[in-house]
Amino acid sequence: MGKRITMFIAMIFAVASLANAQDIVVKGVIRDQQNQTLPGASILVKGTQSGTVTDVDGNYSIGVPNGDAVLVISFIGYETQEIAVGNRTQIDVTLGGDLKTLNEVVVIGYGTQKRGDVTTSIASVDTKDIEERPILQAAQALQGKAAGVQVTQPSGKPGSALSIRVRGATSVQAGNEPLYVVDGVPTMDTRDLNVNDIESIQVLKDASSAAIYGARASNGVVIVTTKRGKANQSQVNFAAYYGISNMAKKINVLNPQQYADLMNEMGHNVTVGSQTTDWNKEVFTTGHNQNYQLNFSGGTDKNRYFVSGAITQDKGIIQPASYKRYSFRMNLDNQIKSWFKLTTNVSYANAKIRDVKDNNNAGRNAVVLGALGAPPTMGIYSQDSIRGTIFSTNPLKAGWDNPLAAMFGPTQAAKDNRIFGNVAGDLTVAKGLVLRSNFGIDFMNHTNDYYLDPYRTTEGWGANGSTHGLGNATRSNSFTYLWENTANYEKKWDKHEFSALTGTTIQKNNWNNSYMAGRDFPADGVVKTMNAANEITEAYTEQSEWFLNSYLGRLMYNFDSKYLLTANFRADGSSKLAKGNQWGFFPSVSAGWRISAEPFMEDVKFINDLKLRGGWGQNGNQEGLANYASYGLNSYTRRTPTTPPSGPAVTPPTYAPNPDLKWETTTQTNIGIDLSMLQGRVTFTADAYLKKTNNLLLNVPLPNTSGYTYMPRNSGKLENKGLEFVLSTVNFDKADFQWTTDFNIAFNRNKITELQLSKIYRYADVEGRSDQIIILQEGASLGTFYGYIADGVNPETGDMIYRDVNGDGTFSPSDRTILGSAQPKFTYGMNNNLTYKSFSLSFLFQGSQGNKAFNASRLETEGMYDSKNQSTEVLRRWKQAGDVTDIPRATDGNVNNSLISSRFVENASFLRMKSATIAYALSKDLASKIKLSRASVYLTAQNLFTITKYKGFDPEVNAFTSSGATLGIDYGTYPVSRAFVAGINVSF
Repeated sequence: MGKRITMFIAMIFAVASLANAQDIVVKGVIRDQQNQTLPGASILVKGTQSGTVTDVDGNYSIGVPNGDAVLVISFIGYETQEIAVGNRTQIDVTLGGDLKTLNEVVVIGYGTQKRGDVTTSIASVDTKDIEERPILQAAQALQGKAAGVQVTQPSGKPGSALSIRVRGATSVQAGNEPLYVVDGVPTMDTRDLNVNDIESIQVLKDASSAAIYGARASNGVVIVTTKRGKANQSQVNFAAYYGISNMAKKINVLNPQQYADLMNEMGHNVTVGSQTTDWNKEVFTTGHNQNYQLNFSGGTDKNRYFVSGAITQDKGIIQPASYKRYSFRMNLDNQIKSWFKLTTNVSYANAKIRDVKDNNNAGRNAVVLGALGAPPTMGIYSQDSIRGTIFSTNPLKAGWDNPLAAMFGPTQAAKDNRIFGNVAGDLTVAKGLVLRSNFGIDFMNHTNDYYLDPYRTTEGWGANGSTHGLGNATRSNSFTYLWENTANYEKKWDKHEFSALTGTTIQKNNWNNSYMAGRDFPADGVVKTMNAANEITEAYTEQSEWFLNSYLGRLMYNFDSKYLLTANFRADGSSKLAKGNQWGFFPSVSAGWRISAEPFMEDVKFINDLKLRGGWGQNGNQEGLANYASYGLNSYTRRTPTTPPSGPAVTPPTYAPNPDLKWETTTQTNIGIDLSMLQGRVTFTADAYLKKTNNLLLNVPLPNTSGYTYMPRNSGKLENKGLEFVLSTVNFDKADFQWTTDFNIAFNRNKITELQLSKIYRYADVEGRSDQIIILQEGASLGTFYGYIADGVNPETGDMIYRDVNGDGTFSPSDRTILGSAQPKFTYGMNNNLTYKSFSLSFLFQGSQGNKAFNASRLETEGMYDSKNQSTEVLRRWKQAGDVTDIPRATDGNVNNSLISSRFVENASFLRMKSATIAYALSKDLASKIKLSRASVYLTAQNLFTITKYKGFDPEVNAFTSSGATLGIDYGTYPVSRAFVAGINVSF
């Protein structure tokens, strides 16, 4: 009997154990706060791969292990919930709305604000993909990512600056680049900033958001915030990538026999001998880029740190062009007392740039057009009875070195050492009242050395050896300090929020420069510095300074996040202007109405947030003014010394002083809407703006009788108006697969509305042509091309036919007319991010539509007027009467068939695959087994392909970047390359 009882008890325990080991089935319904069911919601058993989704009625059913199982319930646009199962088999869940997007904090001028309460036009750029792209400059992170922010790469040369236009160019001669503010310190150059240190980027696009920066904000403001340590989260991160780059497009030129045929047709005697060279192959090679970064971060609640170091190198596709940078950063946050916080940001960068000459023709030893124009019938080197082995020259044109002489004949390198940073103290003197003092510096030491081979190059040798090597050296220092003192007060009561900011800021810059040039260097070429020059041909020093004193204020009011109001004011006084015009005053106001918070919107379930906003404001342009713009400055020139000494000759200025010179002032009005729908699955933003620039700064030409060439004067008006749209969607959001898309498109119309005194200005000279490419006149946009209209080739003569525009029966310069504009009708970008389990794929498209480009390179490669090689386009040239073609006949010394005309104006619209990245991230379990908290590898393609009708290397390049008027001109510009990169990111 006892044995039976024992066996019975054992069976009960066994059944109980078996029942305990089996799953129990949990059922339920998922709803939102409006009691609407949520089909497609995700239910996962925490810590396992077991999961399901709700059906069309929001029902779910899932098997879970009995005991400590936890369900993780999520749905896009709602807060994720974790629920312990216990012994329950029925669990109904109500998900609350996820307000993270609206509550996300964005950085604005001198403060922060919740995104949902922003009343101005601010673009936030997601920087999470920076770690998986070979980005060298902060501006590259903006390409294709922000509506109304056009980022172009005028040159593919390593280390060259990018060009940014926020809602169009606002000036002709003053600056058009935006102001950067890095951790509270304003600057105009971020090339030395390590992009892997960046935490966030905000672009203040309209005047009401940027007016707090007053005289420097007419071109928009880019606020960059770098990374900081997090309390109790110590971490070590290492990142590295290596890549190769090559030409994205090739321009074919004539082979040796085709070149010889052309030269003979032009009357030269050229034969194909034993020496031939494929100059494209010799000049355009494979580039290499690499980056290694290590950072440490962490700390406590009171003391946090972020320390990073990086080595970056980019070797271009045309040697020896390269860029190498060492960078270091230290960010510290110290809560010294409960009422006092000290913040420190310090960065150091050492950059070295090797240069090659471009943006000119082969006759000026520029390498790109030199590669296309060098005769293929000559070798790389030749022998000279006196000089020995030298770079070969064009046998039909004395003094024209081959392109390798332009590459390797000079030794030229620039070095920059830069210290940038600030220390800020925050003193809480009462509840809601914080006093802040911010001191920042920006110190740049720049050196540039140039040495030209005294034997192997024609210019370095000189006539009969008279030069015997050329060299020059530049040394400059720029030191800028900033001191800001602000007071910020915040008060909340009931449904009201109020904040007030006031402060003063001063900024001063001192700059000095020294230059020395010489010739007649030692024959051995070992010592290339200026101490080895036997003759000093030029030497001078110079210095300048500017000072800016400012007062600022801001009021913000918020009622229940429903009615929003912001007002800014800034007054700037600048040393660059004469007394009486030194101060500029820049007000702004903006308001917002959250329509979705009104009672009449309660039944509109698919709209989660709808906000209408509008703003008006004024900004100035400090950066474009010369340091002594209002004054006519004399200069000194050396003369034969006298006894007793009488000093140098005094040379009066070439321009007339203008004490009435004022700020360029841009007034902007903006209206916009922000919309979030379907629980955040769809967000949409639209903006419309009107920007008017008054007191446009121009160098007005003066008659010769005045004794001056020009006068800097406020002499015009300019207008930009446009529309911007941003659409972000969550296409899929499942447990294993997510897909999001961000699309933006912007339309801008640019126009000169008034020019005073002089009604016509011309820009962009091209070597060998008496005309300029660009015209500035009322009613036209910046970047307007001007010249003759080419109506094809005369079948009888082979010459170009130019249209008689004015109808006077003759061909003359008065027949020139507008040929098109480099201004695009619209720009756009689309970024997709897809994730499947541990794999992710992202790809970014960037495009521009409706813009023209003037392909000045074709003046050289299709001109057929001298001994330069030509592109294969000339194979269909006119040769005899009756030929019907679009390429005129070959001439010798006559450029009439290649005048500045519509023949060289091309459609430069393009769609570019800017980047594509595939990445794999180790699972947390696998990473932890190898003592890592995170690990991923990736492959990235940059500039993978470009769809365009443009015939040149790249439709985005621009040879002339010094003026806002000269856009879209390609003149042998260093081409943008295509790159393939492999990288790794690990965290300990």
